[in-house]
Amino acid sequence: MNFTRWSARLPGTQRRAAARTDQVAVPDRQAEGAGSVPAARAEQLTDDTRPVPAVDELPVREVLDRVPALVALVHGPDHRVAYVNDAYVAAFGPRPLGRPTRESLPELDELGLLPLLDQVQRSGRPRTLKSRKAPDGRSYTFSCTPVTEGDTPDGHGGGVLVFATDVTDHAEAAERLRASERSQRETAVTLQRSLLPQELEQPDDLRIAATYQPGGTEAAVGGDWYDVITLGGGRTALVIGDVMGRGVRAAAVMGQLRTAVRAYARLDLPPHEILQLLDGLAAEIDANQIATCVYAIHDPNEGRLVYASAGHLPILVRDESGVVLRADEPTGPPLGTGGWMHASGSIPLGPGSTAVLYTDGLVERRDEDLDEGIAALERALSGATGTPQVVCDRLVRSAGVTADHDDDVAVLVLQHPARTGPDSELFRNAALELLGGVEAAPRARAFASGVLTSWRFPPELHDLGVLAASELVANSLQHGTPPMRLRLRRTDRRLIIEVTDGDDHLPRRRRAEPGDESGRGIAIVATIASSWGARRTPGGGKAVWCEFVLPRP
Repeated sequence: MNFTRWSARLPGTQRRAAARTDQVAVPDRQAEGAGSVPAARAEQLTDDTRPVPAVDELPVREVLDRVPALVALVHGPDHRVAYVNDAYVAAFGPRPLGRPTRESLPELDELGLLPLLDQVQRSGRPRTLKSRKAPDGRSYTFSCTPVTEGDTPDGHGGGVLVFATDVTDHAEAAERLRASERSQRETAVTLQRSLLPQELEQPDDLRIAATYQPGGTEAAVGGDWYDVITLGGGRTALVIGDVMGRGVRAAAVMGQLRTAVRAYARLDLPPHEILQLLDGLAAEIDANQIATCVYAIHDPNEGRLVYASAGHLPILVRDESGVVLRADEPTGPPLGTGGWMHASGSIPLGPGSTAVLYTDGLVERRDEDLDEGIAALERALSGATGTPQVVCDRLVRSAGVTADHDDDVAVLVLQHPARTGPDSELFRNAALELLGGVEAAPRARAFASGVLTSWRFPPELHDLGVLAASELVANSLQHGTPPMRLRLRRTDRRLIIEVTDGDDHLPRRRRAEPGDESGRGIAIVATIASSWGARRTPGGGKAVWCEFVLPRP
């Protein structure tokens, strides 16, 4: 076999040949006074009396036998083995020559290297197979280089030089790194999911579902979150947000903001005031970390969704006929930027409507405009029917979100069902306008008694409801201003009594002294009702409410 002719194809041979060409030019540079360093090198070579053979004169077989890498030479259409070096024999044992590779080198067959040898022969181009674990337990990177026809023993069919480098240490280090990254990612995802609500609150008047999909396979999960908060009086707050950045830090900031939202929600403030409070808090948590957020409130008596947005994507609402509305305005800058007065807006959400709140991972793609992604989501929502969870899943699938998606995705879907038949009998409303004066309290008691009787409440709950309505109206007559309204609402789970007036002073529960002539009304309501509360209304004034949990049938 002519090893010399194909030895020039070994890795590094061309670089060594170029180095010899440079050495030949050294005496000329010395003659020109190139300096003392080349001269010293020449003197050192002159003093060495041992002959230095040229690279082309070295016995190639001896060189390959001493190479620590695995070397094999195969030729012909069935890749008959022409040569294996000592390192190969040491790794896999003696291998018979002259036989096909499938028989003589079965380890290459197990590694799937035979199709690669065919490809190298046909194309005449070298190919590399990185980090494959061999039967001996070691990992190798295989380089397959074509050999010309004249270089093979039989002079035809072409050959392939297989050069395998042991990369076991690198492979093990890479696997340890991947294991560490997987562990970090699992920790981050666990933290992220633990900070999200484990079970969504289900209000009486809404059906709600949500989904969260962490992005990619790396440890850097994002800071997407959502929440559903029951405010009392039949009202529900819905929140979705996205902390900019990725990793455990973003998830931790998300957890703090979500906790703060739940605390601020107990104040029962308008959406824009909640965002104002969150804006200042976000700057205190981390001045370099900003977040987008939508805070919305649903009141079944109003049939609208009142919201405020801090740089977040618009809410989408599909009405009963399938028409999709986009809540574009008003939108302020993200939380943490400061110096902006947020404003509240509203969008209709009547019976039969479905609303979707989402983060940018659902609609944002690198190769298309953001508006195109939102428009695609609108089209998907217009045809999405079924339960909220079914709608969630359909929207995620239509957006092409998979397990290796490059961004986190959070989706919150809420439906205000249109109730018909027997179900509609469980959801009723009744309201009475109060003009004030001495006849207001008796009228309120009579109205409440008649309504609760028509709703067929048991006597005990009927009497408690009439007493609560009387005390709330008396409190409004004494401390409030016209216009006043008494509103009763029943759901399948509770009775809600609410009184509104034009004064924005909120009542508070206090201990009345024996000689006090006032201060007992709210205390009585708080004692007999399951819960009570008060809030300021957008047009000025206040609403005071209480709830009674209905007995299960």
